[in-house]
Amino acid sequence: MERLKNILFSGVGGQGILLASELTANSLLAAGYDVKKSEVHGMAQRGGSVTAQLRYGDRVYSPLIEPGCADIQMAFEMMEAVRYLPYLHKGSTVIVNTQKILPPSVATGQAVYPENILDELTRRDILVIGVDAFSIAKQAGEVRTANVALVGALSVHLPVEVSVFEEIIEKRVPERFRDENMKAFAAGRDAGRHD
Repeated sequence: MERLKNILFSGVGGQGILLASELTANSLLAAGYDVKKSEVHGMAQRGGSVTAQLRYGDRVYSPLIEPGCADIQMAFEMMEAVRYLPYLHKGSTVIVNTQKILPPSVATGQAVYPENILDELTRRDILVIGVDAFSIAKQAGEVRTANVALVGALSVHLPVEVSVFEEIIEKRVPERFRDENMKAFAAGRDAGRHD
């Protein structure tokens, strides 16, 4: 029996985290895995933290990931990658959008955005894959496809054929945005590869 795998999605409200986790869950289901998913919206409407936890394998009984057990974290913003460090372990992979979204305390000058966030993650024996999802989305022709670019980066690390992801995106994304999302997904796959 295959060991369960755990994926933690983290970011701030409005980044499309829930759609990204839905596309990933449906792709894993279509590939024959048992999948459980849980979402925490928090203060999403005010730019607060949003997470989704996804577990997949032969048989999954709970959607919740225990601290130290996330195999992959997909962080939609750099600070969010650090916020959920307790969920990672040595050997985890972090796919992180290099976009900075300043929290209110930083925007108003009450705090400073930390430097060298990616270096801090790398020092912890975590594979860090930085993806400039915002630039990928702009090049695809629609800035709101950054989340699908990140799904593309994630897809490289999952046991699912690319055609399955593409089929799920076609079914789920409105037709008027489909081409842009497919371009973002393909470019995200390129960005998600590491040597």
